Amino acid sequence: MFQKDHYLLLVICFALLTSVSTAQNLNALPDTSTSDGLFQAARSAAFDNKNYPQAKSYCKKALELSPNYADIKIFLGRLYTWSNEYDSAKTIFESVLATSPSYVDAAVAYADLLYWNDHYKEAIAICDASLKLNPDSDEILLRKAKALAALKDYAAAAAITAAILKKDNNNAAARSLDSRIKDASVKNKIGITYDYNVFDKQFADPWHLVAIDYSRTTGIGTVIGRFNYANRFGSSATQFEVDAYPHFNKTFYSYMNIGLSDNTGIFPRFRAGFSLYANLPKSFEAELGFRYLKFNGNPTWIYTGYLGKYVSSWLLGARTYITPSDYVKKVSVSYNITARHFFGGADDYIGGTLGYGISPDDKFNVGLINTPLLNSYKVGVDYKKKINLHNIFNASTAWFNQEYLPGVIGNQYLFSIGWQYRF
Repeated sequence: MFQKDHYLLLVICFALLTSVSTAQNLNALPDTSTSDGLFQAARSAAFDNKNYPQAKSYCKKALELSPNYADIKIFLGRLYTWSNEYDSAKTIFESVLATSPSYVDAAVAYADLLYWNDHYKEAIAICDASLKLNPDSDEILLRKAKALAALKDYAAAAAITAAILKKDNNNAAARSLDSRIKDASVKNKIGITYDYNVFDKQFADPWHLVAIDYSRTTGIGTVIGRFNYANRFGSSATQFEVDAYPHFNKTFYSYMNIGLSDNTGIFPRFRAGFSLYANLPKSFEAELGFRYLKFNGNPTWIYTGYLGKYVSSWLLGARTYITPSDYVKKVSVSYNITARHFFGGADDYIGGTLGYGISPDDKFNVGLINTPLLNSYKVGVDYKKKINLHNIFNASTAWFNQEYLPGVIGNQYLFSIGWQYRF
C-alpha cells in the first residue's frame, strides 16, 4: 500500500512540475493576438535578438489591428532607419506628423533619420516645425543643436545647449554635446615639444630637438606651420615645415608636407610628402603616399602604405615604408605596427609601437635612411591627454636597437614631452 501511495505522489508531483513548465513556456511566447502584444514582441525581436525583419513583421501585423497606433508607426520607422531603408522610414514619419504634428517622438525620430543621412538643413527644418508646437522640448532642441554643429554653426549650437543647461544643469546629453561643440569650434593651436635622445655606444653626447608649431583649422582642412631646432654632433640646425590636411569629401582626405633646412647633416635640405587617405567601410582606413628627401647628391624617394581599423575604442594599424636605394641592390623596407586606445576624444589616448627599419617621418634618425646594412628595431609608448578645453599634454618614450656599423649594435633612448594650447 505504501509503495502505491508513494508512486501516486510521484505522479502528482511530476504532473505539477510539467504544468508549471508548460505555463512558463506559454508565458515566454509573445502575445500576438493584440496590437500591444505585437508591439512588445517587435521590441523584443529588435533589442533582444537583433532580428529587424521579424520586428518589422510584428509591427505591420499590429498596424493591421490598430492602423493609427502612432508609437508602433514610429518604431517601425526606426526599424527602417536602422535597416538603411531611408524612403520607407521617411514615409512613416511624415504620415505620423501629418496627423499628429505636435508628436515629439515622431519629430525626434525623423530628425535622427535626416541627421544620420547628412541632411542637416532638413533636420533643422523638422526641429523648427516641432518647436513651434513644443518650444520647451529638450529632445528637439538637442537634435537641432547637433545639426547646427554639423553645419559648423557652432555659435548657434552652443546657444541652444547653454539654454538647456541653464534650465537643467544636470542634463548629461546637453553637457556632452556642449563639450563637443566647444571642442570642434576651437580653430587654433600652438604647441611646443622637446625630444631628448641618449645613446649607450654610438654617440657620446645626447641629441636635442625642439619643435614649435601653430595650426589653424580652415574650411578645407588643417594647416600647420612648424619650426624645428636640433642639436646633434656638437652642431645645430633649423628646419621650417608646412603640413596641410585638405579634405575632399567624406571618404578622401590628404596629407601634404614641405620642409626646408640650413644643415643637410642633421635635416634634409628639402623634404616633401604627399599621402591620400580613405575612410573605408567596416571602420577601416587606408593610406598611400610618398616622401621625398634631398640631402647632398641624389634625392631619396620613399613610398608608404598604411591600413588601420577601429575596433571599439582601439585603433590598430600597420604601416610600411619602401625605399629604392642607390647604396644597396635590394629595396629597403621598414615596418611599424601600432595600437592606440582612446579613453575620450581624439586627444585622449595611450598607444604603443613596434617597428623595424628607419622611418622618413622620424626627424631624429631620418639622416640614416640610406645607411647600408642598417638594422633598426623600435619599441615605443605614447600618451596624450586633454587637460581641459584649452590645454593638451603629451609624452612619449621609445627604445631603438640599431646596427650603426656592420655587426656593431647600440641602443638609443628617446624621451619626449609636449604641450598644446587651443584657442
